[in-house]
Amino acid sequence: MLGLIIAGLAVSALIAFSMGANDLANSIAPLIGSGISRFKQALIVFSIGLLAGAMAQGYMVIKTLGKGIVSDVDVVGALSASLAAFIWVMLATVKGIPISTTHSITGGVIGIGIAYTLLYGKATSLNLGIVSRIVLSWVTSPPLSIALAALLYYLTKRIFSQGDNGRIIPAAVAMAFFVAYSFGANDVANAVGVYISVTSKFFGLPDSDAMRLLTAFAVLFICLGGAVAGKRVVETLAYRVTRLDPSTSVAANADAIAVWLYTTIPFLLFGYGLPISTSYAAVGAIIGAGIAKHKRLRALNLRLVLFIMFAWVITVPVTASLAIAIYTLLSYIL
Repeated sequence: MLGLIIAGLAVSALIAFSMGANDLANSIAPLIGSGISRFKQALIVFSIGLLAGAMAQGYMVIKTLGKGIVSDVDVVGALSASLAAFIWVMLATVKGIPISTTHSITGGVIGIGIAYTLLYGKATSLNLGIVSRIVLSWVTSPPLSIALAALLYYLTKRIFSQGDNGRIIPAAVAMAFFVAYSFGANDVANAVGVYISVTSKFFGLPDSDAMRLLTAFAVLFICLGGAVAGKRVVETLAYRVTRLDPSTSVAANADAIAVWLYTTIPFLLFGYGLPISTSYAAVGAIIGAGIAKHKRLRALNLRLVLFIMFAWVITVPVTASLAIAIYTLLSYIL
């Protein structure tokens, strides 16, 4: 049992590393693309914001992935879901595609619920009510980010005069910090959420203590992944989707608002924060900022945007299938 938990946490560390490598761009790409900040400086902003958000609100979505989608994930299921997500996220990261780690781990957990049903006849393994709310949040978050980015761009233009970088730059850095905060609150669960039941039972810890320890563990490896392997996806969002400048960099981080809302409001209403894709929201915000500034779709690299969207669509079925296959194989071996 202990060996499986250690193996699972090792895979969890790899997922956190891959999240940093892939999702760092969601926060700092506008700073880099607009020329406001260099990579190392932006990484510091990201790390501080990530830690603050994860510690303050990370439990809201950890609870959802740990006990919301499938009520009681065993150690083999947690290991299988984590491994499926890690394989898919790293394949995307190597190609420089801003894939959704949220969809990846959620697909893995859904796959485990399906595997429980297929192998053991647990027809109620999946909480379909939670799953339906998560899917709805995935559909609505990109349009909301686009709208918020366009609104924020026009507000920025009204508040700041042309070339007033002395005030725009602090606002852009503050928005990047808020994106990192929201990312920590929503996405730290992707790495460690499935291990709540396992660690709390095995080590005899209350769920709250297990969440705090797992959160700190995830933050460490997310920051490491961003520092070591985050540049490629940063360059994709910073330079290849649309042209950014200091004024659009503020609006391009409007996804922070959407991510925070989906984390906080559903938790207050239903007791479960919704694990939305910060990558969806980030790309949506950059698209919204680009359209607002240039007032035409031709300002976007539509071919790249469609390719990214295709990768998003296939993420859940791919990771669910991988999780089912891995769980079935591990169950047979063990």
